[in-house]
Amino acid sequence: MTLPDTMKAMVLTGHGGLDKLEWCEDVPVPRPGVGEVLIRVGASALNNTDVNTRTGWYSKAVRCDTNAAGATGYDGTSDADGAWSGALSFPRIQGADCCGKIVAVGEGVDKARIGARVLVRPMHRPAGGDATALVTFGSERDGGFAQFTTVDSAHALRIDSPLSDVELASFPCAFSTAEGMIQRAELTAERVLITGASGGVGSAAVQLAKRRGAHVTAVTSPGKASALEALGADVVLSRDGALPAEAFDVVLDLVGGPRWPALLDALAIGGRYAASGAIAGPIVELDLRALYLKDLTLVGSTRQAPEVFTDLVGYIERGEIRPILADTYPLREMRAAQEAFLGKTHMGKIGIEITG
Repeated sequence: MTLPDTMKAMVLTGHGGLDKLEWCEDVPVPRPGVGEVLIRVGASALNNTDVNTRTGWYSKAVRCDTNAAGATGYDGTSDADGAWSGALSFPRIQGADCCGKIVAVGEGVDKARIGARVLVRPMHRPAGGDATALVTFGSERDGGFAQFTTVDSAHALRIDSPLSDVELASFPCAFSTAEGMIQRAELTAERVLITGASGGVGSAAVQLAKRRGAHVTAVTSPGKASALEALGADVVLSRDGALPAEAFDVVLDLVGGPRWPALLDALAIGGRYAASGAIAGPIVELDLRALYLKDLTLVGSTRQAPEVFTDLVGYIERGEIRPILADTYPLREMRAAQEAFLGKTHMGKIGIEITG
């Protein structure tokens, strides 16, 4: 195909409020470098990390919950280290999720890849780099909030599924985050507590934990209980209610915040706690006696082994998990989509359709 010279994209011009999202129709179409592919993006989706990166919430200077300045940002106080890798360069095209088709390949990539429908691995190690380094699609490099994007060929995984582009785009970031936590915590057919269970990662964790035979207790607002039960949750608890003591082998936590000590109290002797989010706030109080007297294990989960995403593609193709889409917006209406996202009345993901 003949590639256009320019494309439409939602461009992040700096850390801050929704006004930092700028609709552009003349962004140069990227060309694939050595080992890369060019993807015509069919759809993306919204994640907490898209909002957190925009506002600069990852900065050490920020101590509040993720919604506190979700619409306004932090007035420059987080600019020096606002991304989870530290400082971010602008302009940047965000979008950790991407489903699309390969339309061109760079040097060293088999031309037979052209035409393949793919999902992009959102978090990965840079080729030939430090094993602890992290590249996040839509953060350290441009992502899926555009008509075209590039990525290393190895991170564009072929997908064979009857699901639509926007349904498939709801999987990569949220489900790989949840599966990464589950694999890091070595969850089996055990008792697991999942906080923030109605969000993209939380609802993914419910499905993925049930897939492993776990007994799932989900924590959410009361109005979302029936939807979580339909996903497979065995028990649903109110996020404002008390938690049973020493009742769980594993806690998968996306919330943090002032109620965090109760999560350790809810773990059984020898229990494992895994965190991959802190939507209620990153600063928590730890009583070390709760940690060592119960022989607990605390696990942080961001970096993922390559097989996490490869496994996820297999689950999708076999129909073992399903997308949970609350709503869909066109790319040009990104600000409205993020306002809806910040309202937290939805369950699952908000999809972003790329047209034109």
